[in-house]
Amino acid sequence: MFGSGRRRTRRTRRGAVALAAGLVLVGVTACSGGERGDGGDDGGKGVSKGVSEPGGSSAPAAGAATGPAPLTEEQLTAASLTDGERIGRYTASEYALGAPLGEEYTAEPAVCQPLVSLARGATAFDPIAEVHRKVDIPDEMLGLTVSVQLRSYGAQGAAGVLKALRTAGRDCAGGFTEDRALARAKYLKAEPAEAPDVGDEAAAYRFTILDVKGELKLYEYLTVVRSGSTTLSFRAEITGTEDVGGVPEEIVQAQWQKFRAAGKT
Repeated sequence: MFGSGRRRTRRTRRGAVALAAGLVLVGVTACSGGERGDGGDDGGKGVSKGVSEPGGSSAPAAGAATGPAPLTEEQLTAASLTDGERIGRYTASEYALGAPLGEEYTAEPAVCQPLVSLARGATAFDPIAEVHRKVDIPDEMLGLTVSVQLRSYGAQGAAGVLKALRTAGRDCAGGFTEDRALARAKYLKAEPAEAPDVGDEAAAYRFTILDVKGELKLYEYLTVVRSGSTTLSFRAEITGTEDVGGVPEEIVQAQWQKFRAAGKT
């Protein structure tokens, strides 16, 4: 994900089971501004829609009680990028030291938490299962890194996470503080970015952040896609002051297509 002295160097770079027919597939809806979808906190204008299952039948949105069961860790693993998988010039890998952006990353005020981390406790909806991958250019030690995280939720959890994310994007647009055990980072701005045209709904943000010394402006991007009761999140960072312009589209599309294809097996 998103030179010297910058705030996230301590993360150590954010340090085949087929899916059951319950994997929810999605229709494509239009993209508008930095967000798209129907179930989110959008000024009261959004209306949740039914989600098609692999067999084509209509089920209640976001994995309601009568809909498909949440995906297991094994199912998410089968739908995720694999260790060593190539995506153009990028390569996917597993995190050697556990999941990045964990529960130790918090925000002040607390409403901004979904912009910092979607780990357990970030919202009122905890994931039932999750899988984490890293995508980067292995030979570029200071290059772009994208954390890719798939999480499944029960009931309306995934839709609730997207709503909380949109609320944070609105309420924390003017800045907030990220707290960790050993450091604090100041987010100066959280701005909408272009969201991909995939899934039931998606939201994307561009962050302007001060480094830990308060001297340099750094940039990170977050994209979150919801497909039924599952979220796919992508966080991009670079070790330096370059603005990469967003999460690379080829990474989002590669993970989305693999997730979608897994639902057809």
